[in-house]
Amino acid sequence: MLDHLVFTPDDVDLSRSPLAGRIDAETYTLGAFNPGLTRLPSGNLLMMVRVAEALKTPIRDGHVHAIRWVDGGYVLDPWPLGMVDTNDPRKFEMTSSGWRVLGLTSMSWLLPVELDPEGRRVEAVHYDRAIAPRASYQCYGVEDARISRVDGRYLMTTCSVSPERHCTTLDTSADGLDWHLDGIVLDHQNKDMLIFEGKIDGRYWAQTRPLGEVWFAYPPGSEWRAGPSINLATSPDALHWKPNEAPGIRPHAATVATARMGGGAPPILTDAGWLTLWHGVEPSGLVGIYRTYWTLLDRDDPSKVIRTDHAPLIEPAPALTEALKHQMYVENVVFTTGIADGGDHYVVASGEADLACRITHVPKSAFA
Repeated sequence: MLDHLVFTPDDVDLSRSPLAGRIDAETYTLGAFNPGLTRLPSGNLLMMVRVAEALKTPIRDGHVHAIRWVDGGYVLDPWPLGMVDTNDPRKFEMTSSGWRVLGLTSMSWLLPVELDPEGRRVEAVHYDRAIAPRASYQCYGVEDARISRVDGRYLMTTCSVSPERHCTTLDTSADGLDWHLDGIVLDHQNKDMLIFEGKIDGRYWAQTRPLGEVWFAYPPGSEWRAGPSINLATSPDALHWKPNEAPGIRPHAATVATARMGGGAPPILTDAGWLTLWHGVEPSGLVGIYRTYWTLLDRDDPSKVIRTDHAPLIEPAPALTEALKHQMYVENVVFTTGIADGGDHYVVASGEADLACRITHVPKSAFA
């Protein structure tokens, strides 16, 4: 079974970055990870790779700096060190707020990377089609693409970050390479939106994952655990979404490995129903242990689970990142973000350790 890293931070040419020559600071590639995946009309695969471009020296002159897009350019905002907590290399946290307020020391943008049909090697890197912030609601970056193809049209959801909101945005394309920004489709902190690869009764369906600070308990003895869950929504046009009243996939009380969960790869239709790959997070350390799980949903009513498994489908693989240990800043994370049909197997794309792009061939028999 193929299971390898196909694209890493060292494969990114920052001289061709959207930020190149546009900020007065040195940067490096913190991560090239969490790739959306789709098959192009040519038969090749396309990964939409999240490139986290970070400041080499975010702290200087008694301040920590954040990169911000504004009016087509980029600026560095300084924050006094006495106002922030800088323990996490990816971000800093304001210490004087009555609630959690974050800043980023990197800017995320999306890089189209074309692979051969099996995902074994890189065929082309399309820097001329990179997707960078284009609106005020994206001023801190564009993250974690998920790509679905419905009725011949490519639909890509992304997470856009700004002080205005932490929202889900939609880009559309006719060919998978040239994209048009359609704008915000889900509002603040509704992440991991995955559009089903196909309609049900003429309507678009999607998995969503709203966040919050409060959940209400299930009754004692319930098979479910309160916490972040994967919800469902429908739409007539992929722009205007209504939450589905029946719940979707919820954390199960039988395991702490999915105490927190969210969508992974967009659901695809199989003979047995909609196959969805999603991530579960077991509490551990700063970020937890991220693994990939699977569920089959009813083809006519995706709120109904046909089959699932508490055992993980894909786990973090430290051996894959051994050569990149000097670049690692988190461990025990695999974050699946794309799937494509490969005949007798699925080609699954994941982010490994928030660092690199991992391709795994999963036999279809794994879901029998």
